[in-house]
Amino acid sequence: MSSSPSRDELKAKLNLETSRVHWHELQTYFARGQVVRVSPDLDLLDVAAELAADNKQRFAQWMEKGQVGDVAPETAQAWYDRNAELWAVVVAPWVLVQDRSGHVLH
Repeated sequence: MSSSPSRDELKAKLNLETSRVHWHELQTYFARGQVVRVSPDLDLLDVAAELAADNKQRFAQWMEKGQVGDVAPETAQAWYDRNAELWAVVVAPWVLVQDRSGHVLH
């Protein structure tokens, strides 16, 4: 009998799948509208876990606050110009990205 993974197990799995990636490598996904911007004040793994759990209410709250959403064309251009290195994790079909440049990590 299989059970769904706990939240901690899911976050641990997602953590193993999280990596730094340059914006140029994400152009195809951006063109398809599959890139989700995550504010650096949120935990990327928490957001990914909520997406995997299909927590629409939580996502609506983050979107309303502007903490999660599409990558604006101006942001995409700025990231392209400097080939920004972003943290990314895939929750198919979405690629969640977070720009931590200028953000102090704990």
